[in-house]
Amino acid sequence: MIQVRPRNERGRNKLPWLDTHFTFSFDSYYDPQHVQFRSLRVLNEDLVAPGGGFPMHPHRDMEILTWILDGTLEHRDNTGGSGVIRPGELQHLSAGTGVMHSEFNPSQKHPVHLLQIWILPERKGLKPEYEQLSFPDAELRNTFALVAGPQAPVTIHQDANLYIARLDNGAEAKQSRQPGRHAWVQVARGTINLNGTELKAGDGAAISGEREIRAKATQPAEVLLFDLE
Repeated sequence: MIQVRPRNERGRNKLPWLDTHFTFSFDSYYDPQHVQFRSLRVLNEDLVAPGGGFPMHPHRDMEILTWILDGTLEHRDNTGGSGVIRPGELQHLSAGTGVMHSEFNPSQKHPVHLLQIWILPERKGLKPEYEQLSFPDAELRNTFALVAGPQAPVTIHQDANLYIARLDNGAEAKQSRQPGRHAWVQVARGTINLNGTELKAGDGAAISGEREIRAKATQPAEVLLFDLE
């Protein structure tokens, strides 16, 4: 079963420095039909204006992933973690017992386009952690490449895995599904045919009970696939 979350039905918050679309309920946006999917709690698409950003603020008991589509984002936190994230780099912040962090667009000319992802942790009270890893384009090209999970290059503390594929026009990425597992597919760029259903940039889909996921690009595309318990 595939249930599509159309991009134009997402929540939205537009500020002078930030334009955000919410796949799930977040902040002042609440949709009782879309609070979360399994352990995937937040999936925000953010466009941050030049020089704009989120000042220092707290998080706890959440696995936070940031994936950059265009531009750069500068991160700082009170555990000593810091860095500039660029396209092809995945940042992970395990908020655990509590962390303060800020995120700013260091460019004064160009916006930064990113996906902010929150996954509920396997348990509360974990020690805060920070990591950042680059994934060469060749590793993501025309396949679902495992980038984050319990046994992945970027470690998250939950029975959840994130795969990312960059698909050339006409290319197809496939993944067999294990019984009892669920998936969320988010199209970051382009257009795909997902098991016979067309999805465009910004669209998402909850998937349960399918034996295989097939994502074929009808335009060059970038696709995130969350494998969830």
